[in-house]
Amino acid sequence: MHPIPSALPDTPCYLNGNYGPLGEAKISVLDRGFIFGDGVYEVVPVYGGVPFCFEEHMARLDRSLAELKIANPLSHEDWLAIAARLIEASPPAERAAMQGVYIQVTRGVAPRDHAMPPGLVPTVFLMVNPIKPVSAEARARGVYCVSAPDFRWQKAHIKATSLLGAVLARQISVEAGAFETIMFRDDWLSEASSCNVWIVKNGRVFGPPRDTLVLAGIRFNIIERLCDAAGIPFDLRRIGRDEVFGADEVFLSSASKELVPVTKLDEETIGEGMPGPVCQALFAGYQEAKASQAAQAGSPSTPAEARAVTR
Repeated sequence: MHPIPSALPDTPCYLNGNYGPLGEAKISVLDRGFIFGDGVYEVVPVYGGVPFCFEEHMARLDRSLAELKIANPLSHEDWLAIAARLIEASPPAERAAMQGVYIQVTRGVAPRDHAMPPGLVPTVFLMVNPIKPVSAEARARGVYCVSAPDFRWQKAHIKATSLLGAVLARQISVEAGAFETIMFRDDWLSEASSCNVWIVKNGRVFGPPRDTLVLAGIRFNIIERLCDAAGIPFDLRRIGRDEVFGADEVFLSSASKELVPVTKLDEETIGEGMPGPVCQALFAGYQEAKASQAAQAGSPSTPAEARAVTR
């Protein structure tokens, strides 16, 4: 037997109205999420038991579901109540560290046919996983990334469960011993396999526009707010490949990685070859935002308390 299935954590999860051990959760083999990848997902970071930017993640879940013409099966309050119960049921050591609430909604179960059958009951699944933070060493020296063509589909703005393109892109960096794969579509920056990508030039932060070719990560809004608070100019526009390699700084952002400086891309050194001041300032601001939310909400030791943590 392969060692991974036997090593799955025996933590609680939620599936279609029921709570139970993750290893015992089962769906139909005709679930359209299993057959077609016909579903969407979200990952909400949790710090010390407090979900971070929960409402922004819910808003993106709403947008992704609308793109797939799936009605949201739960209210935002219900999603938060389920997440809070799972967080509370997780081991205390994990609650004290960084976690991620994984939320998935598929169209439901039906005979295999590409057309979207109406009237299905969506399959709803949630679990809470520990997240291993990026090491202090990697943040101090920056990370090495590789570039690749963006060979994914034209609707990257949907946070869909059909992630084969991202899986293949991530494997490129795995096999190269790199941290991430930064992708370009016709020599224009799109994103990395599981991160958004930002550049800094002359003290100004640039990111790709919010369109159908990139997933507008929750960090888009956070970074814009942090830049505004720090007086750092912020702009979203198309970014050429040469601009990325010629940037003063490049950094990645995601729910699990927060902000990570890139100091080498392919065989080219980025900027001075060390994390730059803009990324460092924004990372510090990000930590302050996390601390501020935790201070406002308190540590949610019960689902009822956690339910109030929506900002």
